[in-house]
Amino acid sequence: MTSALHEIEYLESFAEEELYLNHASYGPPSRQVVATTQHLQNLAMAGGVHASATLHSEDARARAAVAALTGTPIERIALTTSTSLGLMQIAFGVSGEVLVSPDEFPANVYPWRRAEAAGLLAMRMMPGGGASAPTRVTPELIRDSLTPSITAVAVSAVDFRTGYRADLAGIRDVIGERLLVVDGIQGFGVIDTDWAVADALAVGGQKWVRGGWGNGFVAFSDRGLDAIRPVLGSWAGAEETGLYDGLEHEILPDARRHTITNLSPFSMGSLASALELASSIGVARIEELIAGTVDVLIDALDGVGVAVLSPRERARRAGIVVAGFPNGSAGPAHAALTDAGVTATLHGTDRIRFAVHATTTDDAVRAAARVLGSRH
Repeated sequence: MTSALHEIEYLESFAEEELYLNHASYGPPSRQVVATTQHLQNLAMAGGVHASATLHSEDARARAAVAALTGTPIERIALTTSTSLGLMQIAFGVSGEVLVSPDEFPANVYPWRRAEAAGLLAMRMMPGGGASAPTRVTPELIRDSLTPSITAVAVSAVDFRTGYRADLAGIRDVIGERLLVVDGIQGFGVIDTDWAVADALAVGGQKWVRGGWGNGFVAFSDRGLDAIRPVLGSWAGAEETGLYDGLEHEILPDARRHTITNLSPFSMGSLASALELASSIGVARIEELIAGTVDVLIDALDGVGVAVLSPRERARRAGIVVAGFPNGSAGPAHAALTDAGVTATLHGTDRIRFAVHATTTDDAVRAAARVLGSRH
């Protein structure tokens, strides 16, 4: 159980502006992340044996932190620089046919297109509604889209545009032994769910994890690690990386076989610090704090007559709340929010996306709603 002291320390670790409601785009990092980066940069500046050993240890620290939050054994965790690169590494290692929604964020569409163009797999699209009416990826939609030739299904844990939280367990039941690839960046660290249902989970650290840019990971199931080939794995994913004999070495036996090159210790240290901080109070408590603030925001939007397009039920949402403007007035409304100091994301002409974290206050979301209400 999280102690009140740990929760206070967690909340006081952040210093974003009060009206920052945009964590789905970028999560301002904690003081611990900033301090880690500065410490490691100072070590690198000094050089020496101690500095080198510490810098090279950050990968292991980051993998251990990922293991603690995913429940995935460390040998099935590979580090990468972003969700996009992680999904590209996965896509180029999958064979057969992959089913994906056209309404996914592009990072979970382009890798499959590129792998198909390279002749490595075939891409199959499930029905989609487009930017103005995106389709929720449900177990039922996937079941109706499956064919015997489908070998993998790619989904987002939380949809970037609608805030819809996928029923990953239900999707797992529907697809059976097919591979389940999950883009987890809009949910990891803020929804308490069983990530083990995914055969490959790709996450970047710059959003809800609040670990800054340039870091991320892929967590594999046993089946995923066996089935997904390290096509993009390079010299850093092979045995005896220090033996420069011109020969091709055996790939590493664990998930590190997908490694392309040595990663930045500054970025990996930042990822580790961010995940360790989240572990200090637990994702379940972070989710609870976010859920309460989302309730307040939805109530506030209802109170000023602004449509809520994102899910209302807690089980089907995370930290994203989407305000709808059916008359196409989202642009001016977003400009009013910006003028008032509220940071949110404009999506087209008909919607504004808010994204609150555990540190977001009830006063902040009520203030944002008042700005929108004043325009009616």
